[in-house]
Amino acid sequence: MVKTLVVIPARYGSSRFPGKPLAKIAGKEMLLRVYEIAKKGTKNAQARIVVATEDERIKSFCDEHGVECLMTSDKCKTGSDRVCEAVKTLGEKPELIINLQGDNPVCPPWFIEELIKAFEEDKSVDLVTPCTELSWEALDKLRESKKTTPFSGTTCVADKNGYALWFSKNIIPAVRKEADLREKGGRSPVLRHIGLYGYKYDSLFKFKELEEGVYEKLEGLEQLRFLENGMKIKIAKVDYGAFEGMSGVDSPEDLKRAEALFEKYGEF
Repeated sequence: MVKTLVVIPARYGSSRFPGKPLAKIAGKEMLLRVYEIAKKGTKNAQARIVVATEDERIKSFCDEHGVECLMTSDKCKTGSDRVCEAVKTLGEKPELIINLQGDNPVCPPWFIEELIKAFEEDKSVDLVTPCTELSWEALDKLRESKKTTPFSGTTCVADKNGYALWFSKNIIPAVRKEADLREKGGRSPVLRHIGLYGYKYDSLFKFKELEEGVYEKLEGLEQLRFLENGMKIKIAKVDYGAFEGMSGVDSPEDLKRAEALFEKYGEF
């Protein structure tokens, strides 16, 4: 059984949505929803779950609800920076470190299960991360959204063994004879990346020591630093089910969309 640490970075001081982790969705705080997802997703694993935050209000909330929480620096630029600091503070050496963002209350628990399974099957990988095959309808919606927000939504291509070849904010691959493929039915050939990461312990700290990559900087995608340095990323294919097309909560509008989904389909 893989020894797993789930770190939930939860930043209070979001410029676009201050106090976001404690905002309620259908009567329950977002952070509490994410914590419950982590618990369900690791029920069959040897796992520890901790929240990493820069704000005492989140720490107090976690203490009230019996959730382990670590205070981290307010200088952390990214979620992975906060994860690294949390791991160093704990002083443990888990085999797998999962970065589950505190603003992703619609991440199904089975995504976490699939990450752990993918790592158990191939511990030579540096990173495991999920992707979902988009339906044609979801692909059309993604294309439409990119007309106004071109850097929303990340796609991926993988080799025949499920290792990532590339990630991009453009929609890849280009699809020739798309009409013929649509007629055949099934899903599209486009993989949409989901921002959930499982790092091998040593690989996480190697990643943080590497310089920002050329394409990482251009695309704004941290995972490209792995590929630019010859590190291995394994893709775990997952299915959102009814929650397809919904990602993290970045705004009050996203929160309303997430709330509507929970009211319609219930809890995970």
